[in-house]
Amino acid sequence: MTKYAKRIREKDNVVTAVSDCKAGETVTVRFEGKETQYPCNEDVAFGHKIAIVDIEEGKPIIKYGETIGIASRTIKKGDWVHIHNTKDTYLCLDRDGKPLPGQEGENAPCAIS
Repeated sequence: MTKYAKRIREKDNVVTAVSDCKAGETVTVRFEGKETQYPCNEDVAFGHKIAIVDIEEGKPIIKYGETIGIASRTIKKGDWVHIHNTKDTYLCLDRDGKPLPGQEGENAPCAIS
């Protein structure tokens, strides 16, 4: 049975599994008139992301053509992309719209403990 994943934009470096994918299987992506197969290096549940290129630590994870986070470690093509290997890049703001203390730079992630 063919497994599928969805790519949203050309810039995306991840796809979304539209069925469960087991380690060792491949997913097929139909995008802009062509089909491409990508490996699943590990089990990936329906609705979760799979890297379609290697993403180096600190580099953006792109879905919908937009950065949705950064790689907290190197992610290999075919790896499951989730909270264990990503980091948010949004700012936590106070009531006045200013970054909370302890956030360096304008794209520092929000630290919630």
